[in-house]
Amino acid sequence: MTGLTTTQEPRWVGGVAPPSELLGATGTQILELECREQPVRLRQLIDAYQNDAAIRAELKTFRELAARPGVVLFVGMGASYCSAMAGSILLQTHGRLSFTVDAGEWLHYARSLDKDIALTVLLTTSGESAELVELMRSREDQPLGLLCNNTASTCWKLGGGNKLPILAGPEYGNATKTYTNATAAAIILASEMLGIPWEKGAEEAAESFATDLEAAFALRAELEAFCRGAANIEIVGRGAAYAGAIMSALCIREMSGFRAAPHTGAGFKHGPNLDIDGSHVAILFALGRAAALGCKLAEECNRRGGKVVLISTAEHTPSALLFPVRIGEVPEPWEGITSLLVPQALTLAMVQRTGCRLPPRFQYGVMEQ
Repeated sequence: MTGLTTTQEPRWVGGVAPPSELLGATGTQILELECREQPVRLRQLIDAYQNDAAIRAELKTFRELAARPGVVLFVGMGASYCSAMAGSILLQTHGRLSFTVDAGEWLHYARSLDKDIALTVLLTTSGESAELVELMRSREDQPLGLLCNNTASTCWKLGGGNKLPILAGPEYGNATKTYTNATAAAIILASEMLGIPWEKGAEEAAESFATDLEAAFALRAELEAFCRGAANIEIVGRGAAYAGAIMSALCIREMSGFRAAPHTGAGFKHGPNLDIDGSHVAILFALGRAAALGCKLAEECNRRGGKVVLISTAEHTPSALLFPVRIGEVPEPWEGITSLLVPQALTLAMVQRTGCRLPPRFQYGVMEQ
């Protein structure tokens, strides 16, 4: 008797087969392609969330669920965790209790608190991560919402009626356009929960994002030369720009293999700041309401002999220890996406010089805890 063999259908990233011309692309080529695709995808998401009737209906449902007593919880992992932070920060600044938590930590240590949650919003690019799938499957009667980039995924199928698309398209390298679109979706969703207008701020952010991307990428060789030789790179932000700092460190580490670490402004000042010397480069986001504290921290790092890439909305005088980059001012918390552009440009320059560590991924592997 001959045994029967079964073949599993390819689990394509984004749920669709990749274009044939991309299959031979390098990680460096994919990174630049997907970075430069971000402004178009961001515009498409903003337009859809303004005008698509089905999405507008879903936003209304989310708003009604969030009006219940209790906390609004955002849940994600990796880049999706970072994207969620802008949503919870916006709710917090308008007096609505909200937090972002790591999906794995919440799954294993905090499920007993589900009864105190008004609405849990899960963010996932793939829709296949084991922890997110388990949270969906074991939700019982808890109200859940989903932001997902893969409408063919397990999470999307389990999501019931409360789900919104991220609309970033398939992504085969580091999280670039999925982070940008997921962050934008989280900001828009939080705005809808609060009943505050978001359209004008989103348009301003999209315009600034496109302009700043081109300017930052034109500087990438100079950025790489300034940072070259550092023992490590510390990336520091506050508010939504802290999410940008985490994503920046992930981008640099995943694509180049170079050690980079994210910090909040206060966490850096009361920790790593104490060992700053000439071997250090700090990328500081002096953005939003705490911008002055970022500039102050840059001066302190320079006094200790450390180099600083200072990203702000103001003009600063460059020096041997200071590489200032000016970006456009955007409404809070849209700096969660604009802050990432300079580190993305730096990452591209690093991998163009030394090679890309992360090859393109066109199919999902095994998703397990």
